[in-house]
Amino acid sequence: MANYKSRRLRQQRQKRTAIGFILAVVLTLAGILVYDALNPRPGRAVADLGNAHIPYPQTATYNSSPPTSGPHYTMLAQWGIHTDPIPNELQVHNLEDGGVMVQYNCPDACPDLVAQLAGVVERYPSLVILAPYPDMDARIALTAWGRIDTFEEFDEARIVRFIEAYRGLDHHR
Repeated sequence: MANYKSRRLRQQRQKRTAIGFILAVVLTLAGILVYDALNPRPGRAVADLGNAHIPYPQTATYNSSPPTSGPHYTMLAQWGIHTDPIPNELQVHNLEDGGVMVQYNCPDACPDLVAQLAGVVERYPSLVILAPYPDMDARIALTAWGRIDTFEEFDEARIVRFIEAYRGLDHHR
């Protein structure tokens, strides 16, 4: 009889432990879903076109402008501030390596905007690039692997949030 009680108590403890574990997992997942709902990731998702390497100077077609993934060269653009546009196939490799592109389109000169954007980009010694991008509809575009955010007026908080969310996320497969 004592052996039966002991076995029954052990089974009850195991059952309570299993239920507690399952409850903890469910609550953790619910917490993650609630957090994600209250704190959506910046920008919008763009379908991933893969990360195949192509030989220079071959070009590729992308599903966003500026691009967020897809075929790219094996070399990287230098991190930091650029005064000339960076070829799509080059910048995509920077995104794959966890970089964030901050790009602008000013048909007329916009030195004030460029200075504001540079002031943000200069805070990051690596993994962020500022460059002009004349072939986009928006005035400002932020890109990371599979993400894009476009807008018309300088918004420091928005830019920093995007950079902080995606900078350093490597996308090699």
